[in-house]
Amino acid sequence: MDVNIQFKKGVLELCVLVLIHRKDQYGYELAQSVSRHIEVAEGALYPLLRRLVKEGYCTTYLRESTEGPPRKYYRLTESGIIYMQEMVKEWSAFVRNVTNLIEEGN
Repeated sequence: MDVNIQFKKGVLELCVLVLIHRKDQYGYELAQSVSRHIEVAEGALYPLLRRLVKEGYCTTYLRESTEGPPRKYYRLTESGIIYMQEMVKEWSAFVRNVTNLIEEGN
């Protein structure tokens, strides 16, 4: 088992929510944004985006593109913003606690 893959799966949703909150993005753009920080397969992103839309955390809209067909952009809903803020708080506490545990052992 590759532990690093499990870490990425666990944090991908949070990363996507934060990036969409910063600015509306389309799927490929999101994949590029996430990949600047953590390596992730583009194919892992789309099921997550569909779920976020289904759960009401994101909405989509089409915007014309100069490079082909219109692109589907993702935008956080009000409940998506609240959900993201809760996740950020939980993540921060989790990282702090894990860091404390590791440092106690050294």
